[in-house]
Amino acid sequence: MAQTLEHLSRKNDTLTSIRGIVHTMKTLSAINASPYEHAAQSIEAYHHTVLQGLAAFIYRTGGVSLLTAASQANTRLLVVFGSDHGLCGNYNELLADKVADYSTQQPIAKQHILCIGARMGNALLEHELTPDAVLMPPASADGVGRLAGDIVTRIERLGRGQPLANLAVTLIFTQRAEHGYQETVTRALLPLEHTLLQPQQRWQSRSLPDYTMNAEALLASLVRNHVFASVFRASAEAMVTENATRLALMQQAEQSVDEQLDAVKQELSSVRQDEITNELMDIVIGHLA
Repeated sequence: MAQTLEHLSRKNDTLTSIRGIVHTMKTLSAINASPYEHAAQSIEAYHHTVLQGLAAFIYRTGGVSLLTAASQANTRLLVVFGSDHGLCGNYNELLADKVADYSTQQPIAKQHILCIGARMGNALLEHELTPDAVLMPPASADGVGRLAGDIVTRIERLGRGQPLANLAVTLIFTQRAEHGYQETVTRALLPLEHTLLQPQQRWQSRSLPDYTMNAEALLASLVRNHVFASVFRASAEAMVTENATRLALMQQAEQSVDEQLDAVKQELSSVRQDEITNELMDIVIGHLA
């Protein structure tokens, strides 16, 4: 009986420690998700301004023949936003499956993979997909801009010396869906969508758009900022989803630990009561004897 009581006490202490760790992880996930969500919302206003500038440029020039040229891209870059930390279930495995399916369905001559997160890199290796580089995910909301700038620089380096239409860039990440679910998104970033390059039939304002700087420099700046904002948005959304996934799993784990802890406490109380009863019976029997 003493061994059983000691075993239950040790189990109770272990479950209590585990519950504290799970509760801490749940709190951190809830706290970390908020800054990334604010970053994702703030970049949308900036991206809208960039798209307005691109629309004004195309409205004035009547379209960009260089970007709308019907040429087949011969080089593709997949930017995969994964996780570098655990306790988020099959987050990276689902992304790796999506990357493998996308590569199989849309083969191309040269494919490069830029991976964010060491665990994501390991998940890709299981599908025999070797990333060209593995980058560290942002440790805070301030690091999202740093990561986006690094990715844009690598895209420019890869596409240097060839027409922009020959380079295809695709972002693959996980974003939040309705009713607390998540979904894997495959978003084509380059070449630019035809809807972005079609001049508007009628400008929204009575003041027609115009520009004074060099057209090529302006176009290059608009495209670069469009790519930067899109990568920034994908990175921030991926971090929000990762923390939301970890939060949901920690809530489930906390509920499971609480159920086990209640069962152990009830059993521990019952064993202690039985031990006290047996000791009292021994005293009574000894007195009568």
